Amino acid sequence: MAIGGDLSPERLLLAYRMGIFPWYSNGDPILWWSPDPRFVLFPKEFHVARRLARTIRQGVFRVTRDAAFRDVIHGCAQARGPGREDTWITEEMMRAYIRLHEEGWAHSVEAWFENQLAGGLYGVSIGRAFFGESMFTRKSNASKVAMVHLIEHIRQRGFGFVDCQVRTRHLVRMGAREISRTQFLSLLRGAIMRQPENLFG
Repeated sequence: MAIGGDLSPERLLLAYRMGIFPWYSNGDPILWWSPDPRFVLFPKEFHVARRLARTIRQGVFRVTRDAAFRDVIHGCAQARGPGREDTWITEEMMRAYIRLHEEGWAHSVEAWFENQLAGGLYGVSIGRAFFGESMFTRKSNASKVAMVHLIEHIRQRGFGFVDCQVRTRHLVRMGAREISRTQFLSLLRGAIMRQPENLFG
């Protein structure tokens, strides 16, 4: 959609309200995206696998909210996978989202195992819309447990969807699906016009 600009809270919040988000690598200018189709998870369509449900019932992980935002975003930045040698979560991005967190816009969910951070996720909340940014895991199922906690919480708060941005296989298995950008922008307009919700207040 655009190249350049900055990652000030004002610009980031304006972008999210328009269905746009930053995504770029070290050494690149800031790149702004609004993909078509858009990958979205509707809480009412969320699917929890039986093995994951059993892990949750057993209380393997302790889950917290907004308890370690800096650690979560650093964990996401350090995560690597097949074909992923670099991260789009640059130092500049981390500083920007930590500032959004300090201002009450960005939030994290943490999963702990034996008092060690085992996984988590973070994103941005505006009105009744949640924009998922990234997740990481250091122990099997940790980030998925954090995701289940988030979805259950936002469902209770009346959020209609989580913006997952682009398609991933593990979120497909959880029920996320692609919709057109036109449909997404329509849903987004309705969500951000609703009375703002203090997500974890």
